[in-house]
Amino acid sequence: VADAASAMRAWPEAHLVLVGVDLATQVAQVRPQRRDAVYVVSAGPVEDHLFRVALELGAESVLDLARGASWLAQVLSDLADPRPVGSVLAVMPGSGGAGATTLACALGQVAARHGPSLVLDLDPGGPGVDRVLGMDGEPGLGWEALAATSGRLSGSALRESVPRQGGVGVLTWGHPVPDEPAVEVLRETLQAAARGHDLVVVDLPRGAGQVSEEVVARSDRVLLVVRPTLTGLAAARRQLAALDGRGGLVLRGRGLDADVVADTVGAPVLAEMADQARLQESVDLGLGPVRGRRGPLVRAAAELLAGVSGSPVRSRA
Repeated sequence: VADAASAMRAWPEAHLVLVGVDLATQVAQVRPQRRDAVYVVSAGPVEDHLFRVALELGAESVLDLARGASWLAQVLSDLADPRPVGSVLAVMPGSGGAGATTLACALGQVAARHGPSLVLDLDPGGPGVDRVLGMDGEPGLGWEALAATSGRLSGSALRESVPRQGGVGVLTWGHPVPDEPAVEVLRETLQAAARGHDLVVVDLPRGAGQVSEEVVARSDRVLLVVRPTLTGLAAARRQLAALDGRGGLVLRGRGLDADVVADTVGAPVLAEMADQARLQESVDLGLGPVRGRRGPLVRAAAELLAGVSGSPVRSRA
C-alpha cells in the first residue's frame, strides 16, 4: 500500500508487515497497534534515525535488503505455505538395545500417512535413520550442508530438499559421521522442520549433552524406549533424571508389568509393544520398520501419535 491510512486497514490481520523507509515515519505518526512480525525495510544503508522510528513502530528490526534479501525470501516462502506448526517428538533409548531408532522411524512412517513427517538423526552412534527407512544413498540435504548455513530456514524449502519417500523425509549425516550440529543450527532447523511438517521425530542418543538438552526443551513429548527388565529400568531412571520429568516410557518386549515399571521409574508408561516378527527382514528389504497397517509397531506408533497433544496413552499392542 502507498500510504499510512491504507496500511492501517490491513495492519492487524496481516501475517507479516514490511514498512519501507519512505513511509516508516508517516506510519509511526499514526501510532499503529503493537503486533509481532513488523520490519522496517531499507534498500540502502540503514541510517541511525531509522532505529528510533522502528522502535516507535514496534518493529522487530530494520532490514537492509543488501544483506537480508535471502532471509526475507525464506520468510515469504513460508507465507506461501501456510500450515500449522507441527509437533516435535524426541525419542531416546532408556537402555541399550531398546530400539529407539526403530520406533522413531516407525512414528515417521505412520504419521506420513496423514501428512508430511521428518525424522531427524541426532544419534551419531546409531544405525542411521536413512538406513532403517531404506533411504541410504537417496540424494538430498544433510546436516553437513546445514552446518554452513546461517539465518532463517524456510520450512517448505527444507521439506523439499531432504531425502524423501512418500510422505516421510530424513535429515541425517553422510559417512564418516562429522561433528554434531551447532546448537544454533539445530535450533533453526527444528523450527523450520516444524513449520514444514505435521510431525518431526528426533532420534536422540543415550546420555545428556547440549544437543539433547536443546531438543528436549523444544519437544512436545519425550519418549524413552525401555526394555522392561531390572537392568533396563535402572538405566531408564538415570536417563529420566536429566529430563526434568518430561519423559514418558515406551516398553518394548516382555518383562515386568507396566504398573510396576511406572511406579519403579516414576514416569508414565505411554505404550507397550511386543517384539515384531520379521522386523529385520523388513528393514533389510528397504521397506522401513513399518511394512503394513498391522503389527505391534504400527499400533503403538498410532496411539503415541494420538496422545501427542493429550493425556498419556496406554497401549498393550
